[in-house]
Amino acid sequence: MKKLLAILAALAAFFMCTGLAGAREPDFKLGNEVLMTKYHYLIEGKRVGLITNQSGVNSKGQSTIEVLANDKTVNLVALYGPEHGIDGTARAGAYVESYTHPDLGIPVYSLYGATRMPTEEMLRNVDVLVFDVQDIGARSYTYKSTLNYCMIAAQKYNKTIVVLDRPNPVGGEIVEGPVLEDRFQSFVGIDNLPMAHGMTTGELARFFNRKIGADLKVVPMEGYTRDMIFEDTGLKWVQTSPNIPDLASVRGYMATGLGEGTGIFQADKFKWIGGKGIDANRFAAMLNGAGLPGVAFIPEQRGETGGVRLQIEDPRTFNPAKTGIYALTYAHSLTNFQVPKSGDKVVMFDKIMGTDKIGQYLEQGLTPQQIEARYAADLERFKEERKKYLIYGYKPEQREPGDNETEQDTGLPGQWQRGQITVLVDGRALNFDAAPYIDEHNRTMVPLRAIGEALGAQVHWDPAARTVTYAKQGYKVVFTIDISRAFVNGEQKYMDTSPVIKNNRTMVPLRYVSEFLGAVVDWDPSSRTVTVNQ
Repeated sequence: MKKLLAILAALAAFFMCTGLAGAREPDFKLGNEVLMTKYHYLIEGKRVGLITNQSGVNSKGQSTIEVLANDKTVNLVALYGPEHGIDGTARAGAYVESYTHPDLGIPVYSLYGATRMPTEEMLRNVDVLVFDVQDIGARSYTYKSTLNYCMIAAQKYNKTIVVLDRPNPVGGEIVEGPVLEDRFQSFVGIDNLPMAHGMTTGELARFFNRKIGADLKVVPMEGYTRDMIFEDTGLKWVQTSPNIPDLASVRGYMATGLGEGTGIFQADKFKWIGGKGIDANRFAAMLNGAGLPGVAFIPEQRGETGGVRLQIEDPRTFNPAKTGIYALTYAHSLTNFQVPKSGDKVVMFDKIMGTDKIGQYLEQGLTPQQIEARYAADLERFKEERKKYLIYGYKPEQREPGDNETEQDTGLPGQWQRGQITVLVDGRALNFDAAPYIDEHNRTMVPLRAIGEALGAQVHWDPAARTVTYAKQGYKVVFTIDISRAFVNGEQKYMDTSPVIKNNRTMVPLRYVSEFLGAVVDWDPSSRTVTVNQ
């Protein structure tokens, strides 16, 4: 490859050697790998703008820039870099210039320079935006803010945005910390998330889209489950920014980096926390006595400042945001540091906390347990809200016998009406192994095979064409995934919804399938029952 691509590949290889790798899950694939095998139609023949940096590599360390630049069916027309630049070397907060790629001859637009949101001019020659950047699972890390801004721009300028999913290195189960309040929204806190949100990049995109309404497509990972930590993927960690060279820094980020403006600071790339006036031994004793899971605290003096070094013993149970709240609270009890206060201008401390209440609690002398209790209700509400946007469960979804679905389309609106729905066909209740739901068009969606067979039709799924065909005497009905038209005996029929693939299951609109096959459909909203009579 040409010179700069070779440099990026070398950087990725160098950064990857700093990570830990476990036994690779045999079926695990990143979103950028699934894109090339099962979702290539999203970019084929399109002018693509790629939002990425040095972390945007596949499991072999090959950059997505290189993959798309070498793809003869794709026209890579622009690159966009988040904070730290497209090579990830600029210091935190540094202004990054745009430039022309010296080898590819395409613009490399900085989204951490003159603008943080793509402008109309930056998107003029783009059909599809593709996002491939590794996040670290913390609300204040700005890559998710860049994703949010790119989604807003995509919606504003009528572009599709494709998010290539990546694992949350903190894991999918740790959800902790105060939930951001609207007043404190900033580029280090872009939405109503807790400090640790426990979501993948694709899940975050779905969550963001509840407010944005972009034409969003998430290319999911394969072989990923909610209880996996980064080591379980078998991937090597690629440095995401200058101060996050390894997984220890990822996990220490929220635990040590919350003290902006207080005199309590992190050191050694988020592996140490302390400040002037802290007795290192006493600080360590307080933290070790708190029963915080998965971590031990080693007293360590750094010049005139006392502090502790984090020794993460169990990354599966370690809770970085909880640890950060405890560390800051105990540091305040030892030093009585002055808490920064927001007035007309919101201070960075409150932006990072997502609220001014934590500062108030510190001044009131609350214990960390009392502070946890104060934000617990908001956190529980968030956990309930986020369920609608999650893609991954705790074990691979079971496929319907005989189905050949190989794709998981997560380009769906995140909200569905919930509650059990009963479907009666000629008086017989159908049993589904994937629950029916009502989509955003108020149409009942059901698994493709069960309804077809109940209506006496032969059912055929074509994964290459993404079509479902129902055939019975006198009828041939063909549906296409994500297309709001069907063919009934060769005649085109328009619908107000479309079949979709959700959690590896093809779901079809019950009313249209039934009526196109000659049945009569009735809906009883009081009992949430659909009656189909042939």
